[in-house]
Amino acid sequence: MNLCVLIPVLTGVISALLGYLLGKLLADDRSADVELWKTKYIGVEKELAMCRTQLSSLKKDQIKGVPFDPEAAKSVFGRTIKENDLKVVEGIGPKIEELFKKHGIDTWARLASTSVEHCRDILDSEGERFRIHDPETWHEQARLAYQGKWDKLYEWQQQLKGGKM
Repeated sequence: MNLCVLIPVLTGVISALLGYLLGKLLADDRSADVELWKTKYIGVEKELAMCRTQLSSLKKDQIKGVPFDPEAAKSVFGRTIKENDLKVVEGIGPKIEELFKKHGIDTWARLASTSVEHCRDILDSEGERFRIHDPETWHEQARLAYQGKWDKLYEWQQQLKGGKM
């Protein structure tokens, strides 16, 4: 047998054996870390399942409203407010109101129970000009309007700029 063939074969076998042994040694050291992460993962999965169960049990109309009082709203805002006028929410103008109504969000109660992510999806669906808007506070403002908490809504809106903090 030729020595030129034997040396690379032996080098390959020895390298493979050393790589296998080193891998086994290092894997044993990390098994405790893997078990720790598995335990954490299982805990997070359980917590997520619990949150999903609680969320599914909530009803969208669980937010309690009060009968709309246009005089109370006018006394705070100094202008006439129509019931379920989404434009009362800082950051929502006529075009966004039209867009939301097109997607079935036509009342303060529906906007209050709509997630920020869903609002962003609606805005994103219409292109770049709507993507600049930030709906982070819209559901909370709509909740205050639906509950007739005009003083709190007005106070908060004085701190907002285009619906943003």
